[in-house]
Amino acid sequence: MYLWIKAIHIMSVISWFAVLFYLPRLFVYHAENRDKKEFISVVKVMEYKLHKYIGIPAFWGTLITGVILIWMNPELFKSGGWLHAKLTFVGLLIGYYIYTAILRKKLEADQCDKSGKFFRIYNEIPTILMIIIVSLAVVKPF
Repeated sequence: MYLWIKAIHIMSVISWFAVLFYLPRLFVYHAENRDKKEFISVVKVMEYKLHKYIGIPAFWGTLITGVILIWMNPELFKSGGWLHAKLTFVGLLIGYYIYTAILRKKLEADQCDKSGKFFRIYNEIPTILMIIIVSLAVVKPF
């Protein structure tokens, strides 16, 4: 059963990261085209559907299966500090995702004043966190 849960966890992570990579990219288009009302109305629908129908289920799938994996194999905590570090960075990623949801709601209500440049930089954060998290999980450096 452990390997099935792990497979679902990996699928959920991939789906969640698709949202983490693409939603802020939509924010760039949104911020840089505020004067194009028809375009913005389409982008708002895309942002909403991406977040609600893929992001939220993938987030919860990732979180729930991750907790189950640790619950099924608590010895992981004795295998070194890599897991503690990984979970710290996962916590940062969860914070990033929550803030992304807040930004989406602000953009939807036309109350976000962040620039396209801000969102271009913001869009790099999940890549950096992914590199760190995957490296810790695979290499287990400490």
